Amino acid sequence: MIYQVVIALVVVAVTQADPGVYEPVYKPEPLPYYFDYSVHDDYKKTDFGQHEKSDGKALYGTYWVDLPDGRKQRVDYTADHYKGYVAKVSYYGHAKHPKYYGPPATFFKSHDYGYH
Repeated sequence: MIYQVVIALVVVAVTQADPGVYEPVYKPEPLPYYFDYSVHDDYKKTDFGQHEKSDGKALYGTYWVDLPDGRKQRVDYTADHYKGYVAKVSYYGHAKHPKYYGPPATFFKSHDYGYH
């Protein structure tokens, strides 16, 4: 009889000690920040970068890149927990295509030339 009472008390103590789900008491608030980088190389003709800042609740930013056709792409964006990610994409300049293209790339099958 005493053995059954001890087992019952151990079971009650274990179930009370482990509530199942751990919830932290302290939840830190997001901190404001500012992030910025850019690359401008006259020799390689590259220009790209990003500016981003946050007030702890929403995110605001811009990034830009030179496209292969000569235009510049710029993306202005905001993000928060209500509207999500919202971007405005814009292009500057005119696309430039070469007047002459090189010879077309040709591929051959290995059995055409006796390779196996």
